[in-house]
Amino acid sequence: MGTSESTRRAGRRGDLFDPACPTRQLLDRVGTKWTAMIVKLLADAGADAGADAGADAGADAGADADARGSELRFAELERRMPGVSHKMLAQTLRTLGDDGLVRRRVQDTVPPRVFYSLTPLGRSLSAPLALLREWAEEHMAEIDDVRTARGR
Repeated sequence: MGTSESTRRAGRRGDLFDPACPTRQLLDRVGTKWTAMIVKLLADAGADAGADAGADAGADAGADADARGSELRFAELERRMPGVSHKMLAQTLRTLGDDGLVRRRVQDTVPPRVFYSLTPLGRSLSAPLALLREWAEEHMAEIDDVRTARGR
């Protein structure tokens, strides 16, 4: 069932301008720099896994690479996100999981190995966040110039 179909079925659509609408809280969660970084890293991991799976000759090997290769461990996310604290990364991943955007898989080892990947809903967030990130990176110098000129 597609996202728009499930929205229609539920009879709900958000309205940002309605003060009681949870769209505002959702935008607060998905609009953070940490969320943007996590979604990009996990989307890139999924894209890398898809490329690797396509290069494999065996269908079973490709399916396994796609299932496992699209995941990143907590420590790898932390390493690739300079400036994020352990607590903030854990909190953001938990929130994204609660929203159904990120899947968490725990491998039963000592110590446990924890892996994260995007859900289909999380993958649908990747493109809009990429556009916003590209816009910000393209216009950051201009915005800095304006802020400097205004003494901010």
